[in-house]
Amino acid sequence: MDEIQFFYEDTDFVLGQENNIRQWILHTINAEKHELLNINYIFCSDEYLHQVNVDYLDHDYYTDIITFDNSEEEGKIEADLFISIDRVSDNANQQSITFIEELRRVMVHGVLHLVGYNDKTDEEKSLMREKENAYLSLPQF
Repeated sequence: MDEIQFFYEDTDFVLGQENNIRQWILHTINAEKHELLNINYIFCSDEYLHQVNVDYLDHDYYTDIITFDNSEEEGKIEADLFISIDRVSDNANQQSITFIEELRRVMVHGVLHLVGYNDKTDEEKSLMREKENAYLSLPQF
């Protein structure tokens, strides 16, 4: 069984180049001195992710990603990451970047949360962006 799997809910989107993405994500986790057990990326619609947000987090708003950290042991990554393809597309348009650029940022953003980075304060946001940019500069797909 693959350590990184991709699923689709209520969307026509298909990722492509999955093996390259797996290698990139695994490299990111290893570089942050963590061990990958399992990550499930679930790509979905705005409405699907909104319902997850309401049902599981009691948040009634739209978002681009929700990360569920299922790890039971420090330093080991086990998680489900839900990503709204609609939100990623809208955010890319608003920022005048490509869909793939924004998707890659959101995918690595979730992983960085799993390895311990936060983005609540300005200082944390700055470090998170720095880490995102470092991993986005690596060749992946």
